[in-house]
Amino acid sequence: MEYEFEPTNFERSWVLDSLEDFYAESFITSVLYRVKGGKEAMVYCCRAHPATELDLVAAKVYRPRGQRAMKNYSAYQEGRSLLGAGGKDVRDQRTMRAVKKKSNYGKETQTTSWTSYEYRTMGELYQAGADVPQPLNQSTNAILMDFIGDEDTAAPTLHEVSLEADEAQAFFTRIIGNIEVLLAHHMIHGDLSAYNILYWNGDFKIIDFPQVVDATHNSNALSMLARDVERVCHYFARFGVASHPEALTESLWNRYRRGEF
Repeated sequence: MEYEFEPTNFERSWVLDSLEDFYAESFITSVLYRVKGGKEAMVYCCRAHPATELDLVAAKVYRPRGQRAMKNYSAYQEGRSLLGAGGKDVRDQRTMRAVKKKSNYGKETQTTSWTSYEYRTMGELYQAGADVPQPLNQSTNAILMDFIGDEDTAAPTLHEVSLEADEAQAFFTRIIGNIEVLLAHHMIHGDLSAYNILYWNGDFKIIDFPQVVDATHNSNALSMLARDVERVCHYFARFGVASHPEALTESLWNRYRRGEF
């Protein structure tokens, strides 16, 4: 597999190896550039294999377990089924004991399930018509998805752009609609803000789903929904979009509890 940028030692030893399966399975032919390096994962723009009928794809590679900075895993995972590679439920007693005791096996299982959970969530939301990138494949610690951007530039996030008033109002309405789609599938994003909504060619895509909360079985669900709504409302207020976050959250939650989505 070829790459068209100078990788760091970390990338040579971890990231590029993590993409070899996608190369071997004819999903990508080369890695063009690094989009960003976050606390949890690295994202790369890759040239897609002709078999995919796409030009570019994005590879999100999770950092090794010891190098992640995600806090409060348990608050997000409460009520969630523990998924291993391939979406297999691994809630057997041995595995659950290992996770609870934080053994090496248990920690590795959590790492794998985090990746599988995001991939499965994206697929479900994409099929439901949500504004998310199309997920294409997954490996133990990486996800391949449709790329938002072009060969030279990745799509900026909403917090980096300025919207016209009409565009802002339309986006706000659609994003609240996406929150409703998540609720219809018993999900709450849990970290929704202008920092994980991509803007490209007058449209947007919502990203980052490993922390998605189970709306039915997580005791933090309502507070996380309120935080998502407040952040969205706060961002769009700068473009003149009027909203009432508390009332909107209450309405969304009550409608969800009544089964209206």
